[in-house]
Amino acid sequence: MKFVKALGVMLLLAAAYVGGYGNGRWYGLKEPGKTGSQSTRKVLYWVDPMHPSYTSDKPGIAPDCNMPLEPVYADEKKLEPGVVQISPERQQLIGVRYGIAEISGGSETIIAPGKVAYDERGVVNVNAKVDGWVEKVFVDFVGKPVEKGQPLLTVYSPEMLATQQELLLAGQGQQVMRHSPIAEAKDHAAALVEAARRRLELWDFSPAQIDELLRTRKPVKSFTVYAPASGVVTERKAYENMRVTPEVTLYTLTDLSRIWVLADLYEHDAPKIRVGQTAIIRAAYGNGRAIRARVNFIAPQMNAETRTLQVRLDADNPGQILKPEMFVEVEFRLGLGRRLTVPSDAVLHSGMKQTVFVDAGEGKLLARDVSAGESHDGRTEILRGIKEGERVVTSGNFLIDSESKLRAASLGPGEEKKSEEKKPAAPAPGHVHDD
Repeated sequence: MKFVKALGVMLLLAAAYVGGYGNGRWYGLKEPGKTGSQSTRKVLYWVDPMHPSYTSDKPGIAPDCNMPLEPVYADEKKLEPGVVQISPERQQLIGVRYGIAEISGGSETIIAPGKVAYDERGVVNVNAKVDGWVEKVFVDFVGKPVEKGQPLLTVYSPEMLATQQELLLAGQGQQVMRHSPIAEAKDHAAALVEAARRRLELWDFSPAQIDELLRTRKPVKSFTVYAPASGVVTERKAYENMRVTPEVTLYTLTDLSRIWVLADLYEHDAPKIRVGQTAIIRAAYGNGRAIRARVNFIAPQMNAETRTLQVRLDADNPGQILKPEMFVEVEFRLGLGRRLTVPSDAVLHSGMKQTVFVDAGEGKLLARDVSAGESHDGRTEILRGIKEGERVVTSGNFLIDSESKLRAASLGPGEEKKSEEKKPAAPAPGHVHDD
C-alpha cells in the first residue's frame, strides 16, 4: 500500500514538471532574467564588443578582453544600408569620440631647401676694346670689392697711340684750313677731326681726356680701364705683360647687393606657388635672420632625377649676409581661405576611397563617402559628402568600420542571405572573419 502511494506521488510530481515545462516552453512564459522581446529575437551570432571581427555561434567570454560577447540579432538588418547602431555604453567602451564639421580659415607653410646664386642681371664683364698689352694691374685678386669708376688696370695699345696721333694731325690740318677760301677743304678737315675723336670715344676716352690731348698735343702711351659698375671681382684674367684682345674678358664683376635663391619644390607643392609670391629666406647662421624675397621665375619642367621643380626668387642682401652657393631655407606662407574641414582623424583612407562616420542620432552611425582635400594643422578639407555642423567620429572609427563591413557581409543581399540562413551550419566558435 505504501508502495502504491509513493508511486502515485512520483507520477503527480512528473506531471507537474511536464506541465510547468510545457507551460514555459509552449505558452510563452519568460525565463528568469530575460525580457519577452529578447526571448523572441533571433540571434545570428555573438560578437566581441571591443573587436567586432571576432564572432562566435554561442555566447561566452571574449578571449582578448574577457568581456561578455554581445548578440547580433537578425532584426538589426532593418537598419538602412551603411548604418551601424552602437549603444552609448558600447561607444564608451571602444573609445568613440566626436568632432564637428565646420567652416574655418587657416594658412599653410611650405618649407623648401634653397641655394644662393648670383643675380645674373648684376654680372658685368670687363674687356679691353683694342689690342694691346697689360702694363699695370690695380685689382689683383678675386673677391676684392670695387666701386664704379675705380681703375682696374692700364693697357699699352699701338693702335690707340696711332689714333691719338691721327687726331693731332687732323686737328693741325683743321687749323691750317681755317682760313682757306675752299669750303669743301674746311669741311673735310673738320670731318677728319670728328672721325678720330669719335674713334677714341668708342675706346672709352672721355671728352675731357680728348680735350686734354688736343691742348697738350702729347699722346698717352697707355690708357686706363675703369670699373663700369660696383661689385665684387668673381673672375680675374688680367695679369701684367699679357697680351689682350677685345675677346678676352679681363674681369667679371658681380653685384651682391641683390641675389637669387634657387628653391626646389616637391611635385605636390609646386602648383601652389605663383610668380610674384613672397617668401622668407633664412640662413643657417646669423641667428636665423629672415630676409624677404619674391618669386620671379618658375622653371617650365620638373627635374627628372630629383622630381622637384625649381623656383627662383630675388632678394636684397643687406650686408651681403647671403653668399653664393650657400644653402638656405625658403619658407612660403600660403593663405588657405575659408573652407569646410573636419578633424583629420575622422577620415578613413582605404585605397581610392575616403569614409567618414556621421552621427545620425540614437546610437546610429552613418558611413559617408567623402572627397577629401588637403590636410593642415590637424584638420582635413572636405570637398564633398559632409555638411557644416554635422558630428563626425574622430576616435574608434576603425572598430566601427570593421563592424560595418562585418554586418554588411553577414546581412548581404536579400535572396543570397535567405539561402544562407537555411543552411544549418554556423560559424565555428572563435572564428575570425576576414574583411
